[in-house]
Amino acid sequence: MIEICSKCGNHEWDKEIIGDKLCCPKCGAEWKFISMPLFILTGCSGVGKTTTAIEIMRKKVDFVVLDADIFTCFVNWNDEESCDNWVEAIVNISKDIMQSGKPVLWTMAGCLDRLTKAYNSRYFSEIMCLALVCEDEELRKRMQEGRGITDENWINGSCDYNRYFMEHDSLGDTNFETFDITNKEPGEVAEYVVEWMKENYKG
Repeated sequence: MIEICSKCGNHEWDKEIIGDKLCCPKCGAEWKFISMPLFILTGCSGVGKTTTAIEIMRKKVDFVVLDADIFTCFVNWNDEESCDNWVEAIVNISKDIMQSGKPVLWTMAGCLDRLTKAYNSRYFSEIMCLALVCEDEELRKRMQEGRGITDENWINGSCDYNRYFMEHDSLGDTNFETFDITNKEPGEVAEYVVEWMKENYKG
């Protein structure tokens, strides 16, 4: 929405970023644009992203918390273009929200490697990712007892993804930090994430 030119009506994704302004290449009009980091809270299925996000919202923080799963009903995970469109929608909405002066934190498990490739990623000053991780035994407990998951393929897949986060610091061109929540309460994890955002955003 913010990229639509109010002077000539140009709604194409072709605006130039010049300092703190957007410029329409068709008519030359310029308008104010706020750029800030995009924050992603990631991790494998069942690790506690949603629980943490709920705790964060209860703190009434001065940023927007959203769950990328709200769009998953429109995604065909076996189709590359569909996955790209999903990520594009996430970053597109985020760039509009941050015009209110508030950064955005998404909970998002997959497609991290597509974030930096999204066209609208150019609107952010940086993409910051924090992966929640925990020990395998704790993850299994969270999935089986906390969420009632009995599918071993699902559980094993999550454990593999969890280990990837523990053993690496990037996925494609997207870098991430990690935070081990094995022995942490939801409130503690939420507080850590809030402080992590404050350290990386000086608004």
